[in-house]
Parts: sequence; structure tokens; C-alpha cells
Amino acid sequence: MGSALNHFLLLCLSLLLNHQSSSSSSSSAAALGTEPSELSALMELKSSLDPEGRVLSSWAGGGDPCHFEGVACNEHGKVANISLQGKGLAGTISPSVSRLRWLSGLYLHYNALGGEVPRELASLTGLLDLYLNVNNLSGTIPEEIGTMASLQVLQLCYNQLTGSIPTQLGLLKNLNVLALQSNRLAGAIPASLGDLIQLTRIDLSFNKLFGSIPVKLAQLPRLRILDLRNNTLSGNVPSELVRLDGGFQFGNNTGLCGVGFSSLRVCTSADLINPRPEPLGRDPSGLKPQEIPQSANLTADCNDSHCDNTPRSSAVSVTAGIVAVLVVVMVSGLFAVAWYRRRKQRIGSSPEISGSRLSTDQAKEVHRKNASPLISLEYSNGWDPLADGRSGVGFSQEVSQSFRFNLEEVECATQYFSEVNLLGKSNFASTYKGILRDGTVVAVKSINKSSCKSEEAEFLKGLKLLTLLHHENLVVLRGFCCSRGRGECFLVYDFVANGSLSEYLDVKPNDKGRILDWSVRVSIIKGIGKGIDYLHSNRAKKPPLVHQNLSAEKVLINHHFAPLLSGSGLHKLLADDVVFSTLKGSAAMGYLAPEYTTTGRFTEKSDVYAFGVIIFQVLTGKTRVTQLRLGAEGGKLEDLVDENLNGNFSKPEAAKLAGIALMCTSEAPSQRPKMEAVLKELSS
Repeated sequence: MGSALNHFLLLCLSLLLNHQSSSSSSSSAAALGTEPSELSALMELKSSLDPEGRVLSSWAGGGDPCHFEGVACNEHGKVANISLQGKGLAGTISPSVSRLRWLSGLYLHYNALGGEVPRELASLTGLLDLYLNVNNLSGTIPEEIGTMASLQVLQLCYNQLTGSIPTQLGLLKNLNVLALQSNRLAGAIPASLGDLIQLTRIDLSFNKLFGSIPVKLAQLPRLRILDLRNNTLSGNVPSELVRLDGGFQFGNNTGLCGVGFSSLRVCTSADLINPRPEPLGRDPSGLKPQEIPQSANLTADCNDSHCDNTPRSSAVSVTAGIVAVLVVVMVSGLFAVAWYRRRKQRIGSSPEISGSRLSTDQAKEVHRKNASPLISLEYSNGWDPLADGRSGVGFSQEVSQSFRFNLEEVECATQYFSEVNLLGKSNFASTYKGILRDGTVVAVKSINKSSCKSEEAEFLKGLKLLTLLHHENLVVLRGFCCSRGRGECFLVYDFVANGSLSEYLDVKPNDKGRILDWSVRVSIIKGIGKGIDYLHSNRAKKPPLVHQNLSAEKVLINHHFAPLLSGSGLHKLLADDVVFSTLKGSAAMGYLAPEYTTTGRFTEKSDVYAFGVIIFQVLTGKTRVTQLRLGAEGGKLEDLVDENLNGNFSKPEAAKLAGIALMCTSEAPSQRPKMEAVLKELSS
């Protein structure tokens, strides 16, 4: 009995010691929440990405993975994002990354990584974003990627990938963005891509794709951009693509024809009878004809790999082949120069990000017309037109340094321009909510280069003016960033918590939280007046400025319910046609002064008119005020003041404000007061 007991105690002691030994070997990882397998996977990934150990020095075997450079963990301490873009990594991508099973974002773009895209990535079933663009990756696109059901953004562009586009990509039902441009892909466009109903952007430009454009692709309900430039596509272009307007680009595909596109020839019978997807001879990628995906609208009389080739169709095919070869040779030469310049750019790192829903790579803009200095100039640091202190613009080094952000800060703040942070879109800009590293909440306005002034000096003068605007009733501009690679300029403003004034108009009686008290309404009107008066004055070392686009939408309300004018001076950055297009909304809502239709010019009196309309809106609590001016003229305050106030307002104040609004909205500009006089009336 004693012997058995001793044996049992020895066994327990042995198990205890073994447990302590195993615990000590993994205590570091366990205490941190990360699994030992994750730590070992990261160390293997480090060895492959940075074989010389020059970049990822913080990735140490005994360290905390959540504190590794470019690594972000979720609330459970699991590795959720790896963000190492623009780090100069020159290794390869290890299959060990597939062991990071909680990974939702992998951002390795803008490096010099070689080798193939690991097929093992397919095991990352929770991955939302895969950014491997602008590297030296070779080989084919793994068909296994088609099993990554959660994938929303797939960026493989600007590499050296060969082969065809896998038909299995048509299984990625959640995919929003597919960017495969500027590779060496051949074959036809898979019709299966037409099954991806969430797709908003497809870029297959600058490859060696041939055959026709699948009809199913043209019918995708959310598609906004389809870029097929510089391939050897042929056949009839589906008429449904007309709806994309400028979003559909198809230049340098000499075999395309169709109706409804001004730059396309009308199809002949030869175009429609035999639009074979295979090129003449063997495909340069080495694929056999049966391995090349067929396009959707293939109607040729073909049997397996043999087709009925009449002398006429052969002649057409030979001619098309010769033209295609010449086009590819010329375009390849031009693209090689553009690609080299593109690779010279640099992007900083981003320590914490989450899933992006929009493309962060807009490098295709490089090949569009040089419409603005954001894209047409080579800047000394590759990003910022203010970095070299250009003469003749008037920027001091102090001003430019204090207001400049780099692209990495902007991308990190907005979580790579995630749709969940999208505050709104206009016809020239998108605005995102963001959080800077110091915790400051900001609003980032992204303006495409094509919307900006084309003259560099004028554009930079506009930026300088924005930095000079400082007033308690203006939204504060914290800085800006100009990205040549993205072809965009970003304006970083303080975030204003309570939305715009328009959100407090047309409020239902049961929505008490949106009904503004009378005192708040009076305060808002006075604050707007002060902001406009500041713009019109030449105080504080700034020139007088006309806002040009005042509206309830442009008046933001902060947490103290003070009004802040947004968009001040923005027209100084924008091209004339963009400025004019923004006026349509103002005219429709009644903010546009009547004399603009005859003079075509804005003056201070134009802003005064818009201010009068806003006063009416604040008084009535309604957006549409066309008929309310008549009520004000008749002196019927009960018909003028918002009924949601239930009579809780000052009739003398209401009468005075109505009178000011009537003066401000006089038909003749000469009968409208200046803002300085309006402020005196408001304060008396």
C-alpha cells in the first residue's frame, strides 16, 4: 500500500514538474494573450521579409508581438493586422503568415518583396484586406485565394505576376476592390467576376489580357470603376458600361468596338462572328488554351480548341495580332518609365489599422492626364509639394512644417480610409473621421488631383490662405498632405461633434434632442455672422475672402452648440469647373444670390444673401424658405417661428431677426447691408 502511494506521489510530482517546464517556455506569450504559435509564425515571417535584419529589429523572440513595429492586436491579444508598407523590405512572404489565424489585414505594399504569393494565405478565412501591391512578386495568382470568403480588398497590382486571372476569384462574394493592374497577366477576363455583386472597382489595366469584355461584368450593380486600358481586348463592348461614364476606361485596346462610346468604332460582322479569346500562337505565359478562362460573351463556332477559321477571319486575326504586338511594345516602354518613377516613392509605416473598404492604391492615376501639380511634378521627397520651400509662393518654412502631415499619419488616422469612417461624399471630395496618434479626433477631406487647380502657384497660394484662417467660428485646419502616389490632397480639420446645422432643420416634434432652444438659435445666428464678417475683413494678416458656398450644410455645430463655418477658402484650391458644379446645390436650395445668374461673379453681398436665407431657416426650423419670406414681410411671427418651440421665444428678437433676414435677402445687392453692419444690429 505504501509502495503504491509513493509511486502515485512520484507520478504527480513528475507531472507537476513537466507542467511547470512547459508553462515557463510559453509563459511570455500566454501572459500577453498571443499564442506561442503566433510568436513563432511572426519570427519566421520576419526572417523571410527582412532576411538581413535591418528593418524589423523590434521583432524579438522573447518580446511582446503586440508591441512589434507594424503589428496590431485585437482585444483578445491576438495578431489582427500587420502593416509594413513602404519599409524597404526585400525578402519574400513566408507561408508561416497563414498561422496567424486572427489576421484581418495584411499590408505589405510599397516594398521590394520577391517570390510568389503564398497559396497558404487561403487559410486566413477572416482576412478582409490583402495589400501586396507595388512589389516584385512573380508567379501566378493562387487560385486558392478564391476560398477566402471574407476578403473585401485584393491589391496585387504593380508586380510581375503572370498566367491568367483565376476563375475561382468569382467566389469572393464580399470583394469590393480588385486591383491587378500593371502585371503580366494574360488570358481572357473570367466571366465569373460578374458574380461579385459587391464589386465597386476593378482595375485590370496594363496587362496582356485578350478576348472580349464579359457582359456579366458590365451588369454588376455597384460597379463604379472598370479600368481595362492597355490590353489587347477585342469584340463588342457591352452597352451597359455606358452608365459608368468616365469610370470606364478602355484606351489602347484596338480590337474593341461598340455603340454609345464616342471613341469606339462601330462593330462589323467580323468583330461579332469570331471574337476568340486566344491570341495567335501559344500564349506567352505558357498556358495551354484549355487553361485560359473564357470570357462571358464568347459566341464563336468553336469545338474544343479548334475553330472555323475562314480566310477573312484569319486575315483579320493576323492584322489584329500585329497591331496588338506593336501596341504592347510601345506601351511597355512607356510604362517601364512610369513604373520606375512610381517605385521611387515612399510611404511611412502605420502601427495601428483596421479593415479598409476602399483602395489605398490609386497609382493608376499616374497614367491619367496631368491635371494638377499633385501629379505632374517630381517632388523632392516624393509626396509633398511644400517640402522644398518653393519660391514665389510665399510659404515660410515654419508655416509649411507646422501644417504638414505625411501620408502615413493620414492613412493611420482614418484606418486606411475605411468606409466605416466615411462621413460624407460630394462631387469633388470625400470626408473621413480619423483619430491622430495623440488622440485628437479629426475630419480628413480627401480631394482628387483632377478637382484641384492645374497651376501649381495658384494651388499653393490657396493652401497658404487656408493656413491663415483662424477664428472661433471657423472650423480649424490642422494641416494638409499632398500625395503624388495617390493623386490626392488631404485637408485635416478638427472634428466637429454635433454635425451640421441642416440636421436640426425639418425636425419632427417627437425628436426633442434635435429641437434647438430659442437662445441657442440666436447664438448660432450671431456666430455665423461673426464668422462671415471675419472672412470679409482684412484683419489678422489675411486678405478679404468670400465664402461663395454658404449653406446650412456648411455650418457645423460643436459640443457647445456654437456654429463653425466649414469650406472657407476651399474654392481657392479647386478647378473652376468643380467650383461651378458645387453651385447647383446652392441654387436648388435658394442660397445663390439672384445677381449671379447675370454677372457670374461672387461678392461679399452674395454671402450676405446666403446668410439671410440661413437666418430664415434657423427661425422657421425648415430647409425650404421660399414662401416664408412673404410671411416675414407680412409680420406674421406665428407663421414664421418654428412651431416646435411651442411659443417659447422672444417676439422682439424674432421680429428683429426677421427684419435682418429680409434686408440680407433683398433682390438688389446695393440694398443688402455689409456684414459689419449686420453684426452691429445683431449685438444691439
